[in-house]
Amino acid sequence: MYSTSGYSNGYHNQPQPVGASHRERARRGTRGGRSRDSRDGFRVSAELQQRESEQKVSPCTDFDMAYFHSYAHVGIHEEMIKDRVRTETYRTAIMQLQSHIEGKVVVDVGCGTGILSIFCAQAGAKRVYAVDASDIAVQANEVVKANNLSEKIIVLHGRVEDVEIDEEVDVIISEWMGYMLLYESMLGSVITARDRWLKRGGIILPSNATLYMAPVTHPDRYSESIEFWRNVYGIDMSAMMPLAKQCAFEEPSVETISGENVLTWPHVVKHVDCYTIQVHELESVTTRYKFKSMMRAPLHGFAFWFDVEFSGPTTSPINTLANNLALDGGQNKKRTNPNDALVLSTAPEDPPTHWQQ
Repeated sequence: MYSTSGYSNGYHNQPQPVGASHRERARRGTRGGRSRDSRDGFRVSAELQQRESEQKVSPCTDFDMAYFHSYAHVGIHEEMIKDRVRTETYRTAIMQLQSHIEGKVVVDVGCGTGILSIFCAQAGAKRVYAVDASDIAVQANEVVKANNLSEKIIVLHGRVEDVEIDEEVDVIISEWMGYMLLYESMLGSVITARDRWLKRGGIILPSNATLYMAPVTHPDRYSESIEFWRNVYGIDMSAMMPLAKQCAFEEPSVETISGENVLTWPHVVKHVDCYTIQVHELESVTTRYKFKSMMRAPLHGFAFWFDVEFSGPTTSPINTLANNLALDGGQNKKRTNPNDALVLSTAPEDPPTHWQQ
């Protein structure tokens, strides 16, 4: 559940998680930290202050530091790695696109423990730059050494905005998605990496993403939170129900629902083309939505979920959008994939992930 005070992802007045998972508690602020020299370990660049001034790079804030500290906690990475749908989909995508990774230069944005970097090295990458501003980068470097991959994987401890890579890269890979796709996500960091380093014709994994919404009915949850007050140990406490309703409906919840809860086909809220999206597009997302329920049931709220798609350079992001989405953002059944691209879905009808809905 969320409260409505606090600060996150560089914007004020966004909800903050309460009693959430490791990962949700950790998602705070933007990315920051220090750069790394592959020969003499972790260091602060002497030119960092001058470069920030020249490039107008936002300085690292207290919120950034709190975020980085949270992501140094092993529990967050354990939760993500144990999400087999997430981790195995990434590994499958890397192996399916091995011909585009083998002998190429890769950057892993927000590398965490370095598992995606290692998958890329196993797929034959020439060199992998594993970037993370959290202190987990220290452990990632040890993991790389333990797997005898120090010649291939260079761990950079710092923000994407601050670290230096002295060559163009062929591939950007990142597990950047947040709750409801964009809530405290790392997409801004992927955009920065793309604009700084990606070669013309290079690929981004995942290549695109789609955020969906649908009205839902959730009588069990409603009963537990609202109807509960009608009889509490034999006492009529229904006077509490108006306040309980207010609290229940003003605070988003991260939980797993099933397809049986969903009242209509999903509506496309936002399509993200990772090759063309700009940071300013993430500041506000709006949609117009008209729906007719497919069944008679009480409406308790709206659910959001997302898909991300992994495709090679032969798939045109523009063509994929035209083929798969109503351009006016209208209601769709789940997108088809004429190019047979690999999809990681967090939809209610698919196997559950740590993102839930």
